[in-house]
Amino acid sequence: QVQLVESGGNLVQTGDSLKLSCAASGRSFNNYAMGWFRQAPGKEREIVATISWDGESRFYSDGVKGRFYITRDNDKNTLYLQMGSLKPEDTAVYYCAASRAIIAQRINMYDYWGQGTQVTVSS
Repeated sequence: QVQLVESGGNLVQTGDSLKLSCAASGRSFNNYAMGWFRQAPGKEREIVATISWDGESRFYSDGVKGRFYITRDNDKNTLYLQMGSLKPEDTAVYYCAASRAIIAQRINMYDYWGQGTQVTVSS
């Protein structure tokens, strides 16, 4: 089992950048594919970006492609999401999650979830 704690959420302006972090503890972090997800008020949780266990494969949703960048540091047991050119529609609670698969691009493949961090983008 792995425990996940997100941080870095904040209130920012349109066009700003922000970096989220997800600290993992428990079983070997590098055994898991990882992902970032978000949920806006009244909407379903959606995938933002995923990364394979070794960091070699990444996936981005169309809405963030070219603006967000997912990375991981297996030595520090930490997942990151660098967000740029933020828009009001990026406002949501952002969650990190771990999958026991080595690569996972569907939300139902994720087994462990953090509590989330709020990102608010004002216009």
